[in-house]
Amino acid sequence: MAEAFLNALAGDRCMAESAGLTPGTLNSLVVEAMKEIGIDISNNKVKSAFDFYKAGKRYNYVVSVCDDAISERCPIFPGTIKRLRWPFQDPAKLTGTYEERLQGTRIIRDKIRSRIEEWLKEEERDAAFAK
Repeated sequence: MAEAFLNALAGDRCMAESAGLTPGTLNSLVVEAMKEIGIDISNNKVKSAFDFYKAGKRYNYVVSVCDDAISERCPIFPGTIKRLRWPFQDPAKLTGTYEERLQGTRIIRDKIRSRIEEWLKEEERDAAFAK
């Protein structure tokens, strides 16, 4: 969700790539929740953070959206200027009926979008002050 939001909201200012520590399959609840707001991620591939690391990818920012315990296991990417932690609940760990889990996913989705919008505004302010 974070990758899709950042790529949709940031325009050409940045490009996000998403990966997990133990990638599995794309969560159908996440796909549905994103589709509800007009973002289709159904063809996205689940990628491994360690594959990006081994490929020597370089990033200005690495943002962990998982909880702090899991975030500590993320690889340190060479050249990363800033490492940010934005802990969000994992939609795959939600329990209850399908509708309850979908509603929980919507809440997580909206929190992620809000955090990205806030961060983009912070970055714009910082860039304006740097001029």
